[in-house]
Amino acid sequence: MRSMNQLGNDLYTGKVSFPFVGRRRLWFLIAAILVIGAALVPLFRPIQFSIEFTGGSQFTVNNVVDTDQLIADEAVRSVVPTATTRVATVGEDTIRVQTDQLTDAETRDVSAALSEAYDVPVADISESFIGPSWGADVTRQSLWGLAIFLALTFMILALYFRTWKMSVAAIIGLVDVLVITIGVYALFGFEISPAGVIGFLTILSYALYDTTVVFDKIRENTTEDGEISGRTFGESVNLAVNQTLVRSINTTVVAALPTAAILIIGVIWMGAQTLTDLSLAIFVGTIVAAYSTLFVAAPLYSLLREREPNLVARDQRVLEARELAGTPA
Repeated sequence: MRSMNQLGNDLYTGKVSFPFVGRRRLWFLIAAILVIGAALVPLFRPIQFSIEFTGGSQFTVNNVVDTDQLIADEAVRSVVPTATTRVATVGEDTIRVQTDQLTDAETRDVSAALSEAYDVPVADISESFIGPSWGADVTRQSLWGLAIFLALTFMILALYFRTWKMSVAAIIGLVDVLVITIGVYALFGFEISPAGVIGFLTILSYALYDTTVVFDKIRENTTEDGEISGRTFGESVNLAVNQTLVRSINTTVVAALPTAAILIIGVIWMGAQTLTDLSLAIFVGTIVAAYSTLFVAAPLYSLLREREPNLVARDQRVLEARELAGTPA
């Protein structure tokens, strides 16, 4: 069994080659299934937004002995039977309860019910309220941040690589990452919070970095392809992706392992919701980003450029020369 170093050398020289470009129809089909599946998940399991987006009331019960979340749900419903509650355990002795918007009287009654249910003084229960207008403002700013990020990404890549086709391929790859990550959130019932949005922007930055490294190698290979090159444009793109494959895998593993550790520690030991939201988005996103760069963005860029007249003519000459020399196509 070849070592990782030997595999890296073989991938770099082209001795071993994974058909990222040659089997792109299969990769595009898989990507389409994943994206469509992720987009359809909210139809069956609606996306859960945190109270910062939707508005509502929040109660934090401190110094509890029994952290059974059903106690909180029953206490709230004893006051407001139609209330929608979201209960979470924070740390070892704290319960957080989020509900729809409540009146002042309902808020006082719910605090009293929680105090009685968990046998703690009312002073150990803190209340907070987030209005719907503030939640709408947070939503609007989050969407603006995402739109500005994608617009700047398109312009910067177009200027850096001197071709809008790389920008298009990169943006489609980023959207692929975002849709699938949000689909995972909806599928497993995780809430999207402001910390989660920060995580989304972080993974888009990571995906952009990964794509830029791969695209830079693609530009290097395709720029070196002159009339005497024995590779077609698609083969040069595929070689570049293989040459950066080990780096992409190593970077993904290095990023995913500590994020997974933070996620586990945040969920199991600390109960820190912010850590959970942020690390979950980054953990899922880094894995999806690596897949998207290798199997979507790079093959798509090759597809967008292969039909350019000068490349069609050069590829035809390469194939004809290969045929005359008796080399398999």
